[in-house]
Amino acid sequence: MTINLSKGQQVSLTKSGGGELGVVRMGLGWKSAPRKGFLARLTARDIDLDASAVLFAGQAPQDVVFFQHLTSDDGSVRHTGDNRVGGAGEGGDDESIVVDLRRVPTHVDQIIFTVNSFTGQTFEEVEAAFCRLVDESTGQELARYTLTGGGRHTAQIMAKVQRAGSGWQMTAIGASADGRTFQDLMPAVAQHL
Repeated sequence: MTINLSKGQQVSLTKSGGGELGVVRMGLGWKSAPRKGFLARLTARDIDLDASAVLFAGQAPQDVVFFQHLTSDDGSVRHTGDNRVGGAGEGGDDESIVVDLRRVPTHVDQIIFTVNSFTGQTFEEVEAAFCRLVDESTGQELARYTLTGGGRHTAQIMAKVQRAGSGWQMTAIGASADGRTFQDLMPAVAQHL
């Protein structure tokens, strides 16, 4: 059963039958919003959204996984590759980041997921954008956060997974930000640690 998250909502990452999740995938999907008017359609360009994951120990960033660094130094987090145009908006993941929660080093206590418009378009030009968390062992979607309302921003601090006792929990953040790369977003990310 999927939980549709609202901003700030938390969900425990424990299997419904008991036990902790081992490997999860954070998927990102989107499509370009339809252009209105002849000139707008002529000047339209593809939208390149990028998913990133920043690993933290307390307030200090430890590593980042994004389209130019596809695997964390310890191998626990892996980006599946850059998609520069999005999809048809049919619910499939256009970019994914796979996290082996069992292999995340013990000093890393949270991982923040971001999305940014590398080509600089605002979210007013993006449609059907979402992030979702999937149990990789079963393919079951655990949680989904839908980007709604567009907006004149170029990035979003999407969600974080953080240690909670002996397990992990996910929080949907959904905070608007501006920037074309994860580096541009670091001041905004720091507000959610």
